[in-house]
Amino acid sequence: MTVRELDAAGVTDPALRQAYTRCRRLNARHGKTYFLATRLLPPARRPAVHALYGFARWADDIVDTLDGTTTPAERAERLARLQHQLERGLSRGDSAEPVVRALADTALRYDIDHRHFTDFMTAMRADLDTTAYATYADLRTYTYGSAEVIGLQMLPVLGTVVPREEAAPHAAALGVAFQLTNFLRDVGEDLDRGRVYLPADLLAAHGVDRHLLRWSRDTGRPDRRITAALWEFERLTRELYRAAAPGLAMLDPVSRPCIRTAFVLYGGILDAVAADGYRSVRRRAVVPGRRRAVVALDGLVRVGAARLRHRSAGGRAAPVPDTAAGTPSPLRRIA
Repeated sequence: MTVRELDAAGVTDPALRQAYTRCRRLNARHGKTYFLATRLLPPARRPAVHALYGFARWADDIVDTLDGTTTPAERAERLARLQHQLERGLSRGDSAEPVVRALADTALRYDIDHRHFTDFMTAMRADLDTTAYATYADLRTYTYGSAEVIGLQMLPVLGTVVPREEAAPHAAALGVAFQLTNFLRDVGEDLDRGRVYLPADLLAAHGVDRHLLRWSRDTGRPDRRITAALWEFERLTRELYRAAAPGLAMLDPVSRPCIRTAFVLYGGILDAVAADGYRSVRRRAVVPGRRRAVVALDGLVRVGAARLRHRSAGGRAAPVPDTAAGTPSPLRRIA
C-alpha cells in the first residue's frame, strides 16, 4: 500500500499500516478487476476497501482450497478460528491477526454494522458442505450473506448523497450482480470444487444436470442445453445490474467513477461469456486488456471531473459524514 494512501487515511500505527498493506496485496493478487476500480477512489478511502476485500478473500480462500493438502475438517477448523478472531477483533477494535486488525479498524472508523460480517461468515460456512442450490430463491438466500452484505459494508466507505437506507437496496443488488457474474464465468472451476451454483430448477428446465455439466467439462464438448441454461442465468444477472444502476447516482460524486468502472467491467465479463458462446463450463472468458484499459481511462477522466467539481463547490459536493471521507472516527484515536 502506498504511503500516500495510508497517510491520507490517517493510519499512522506501524502494525496497522502493515495490516492494511497485507490486505492491499490480497486485493491486487486476487481481485484484478476490483483492484483496478479501487484505484479510482480518493486515496483516503482505498485502505478501507482493501481491508473489506482482503478479509472476504481470505475467508473465501479457506473454503475454496483445492491443493489436496487440507481436509474438509481442517477447512472447517480454520474457518471457525477465523470466526473467533473476527468476533474478538470487532468487539475490541483490534486483533493480533493482521487482516482482522485492518477489518476491525475499518469497521470502527466507518461504523459498519457488525451483522454484515456475521452474515458473511454464515455464507462461508455454507460453502463447506453445500454443493448445489435447488432454486434461484435458495441461491439468493446464500448470496445475501456472500454478496449483498459486501455491498452494504461498502456504502459507509463510499459515502452517499441520499440517506444510506435509500441507497442500500441498490448496493446489495450490485454485490449480488457481481457474484452471479463470477458464477457464470466460473461454472467449470466451481464444478471442479464440487459445487454447482446455477439453480437446479433452472438447469432442469433446459434438460441440464450435474452429470451433463461434468461431461462437457471433461470432454470439452458443447451442448445446446447447457448454452440455453447459461443464457437464462445471464438474463437473471443482467436484471440485477438494472436494479443496481440507479444507486450509482446516489453515491458521493468522488466515489462514483470507481463503482461505475466496476459496474462496466463486471458487465463486460457477461459480454465476454456470451461472445465466447457460453463455453464457461470448459474455459473462463476474459475481458480483453484493451477494453479494460478504455474503461479505466474513462474512469480516470470521471475522477478528474468529480474532483474538480468538488473543489469548485468548496468541498461541499459530497454531504457525507467525516468518517465516510476516510478521517479517523472520534470513537478511536489512531496513534
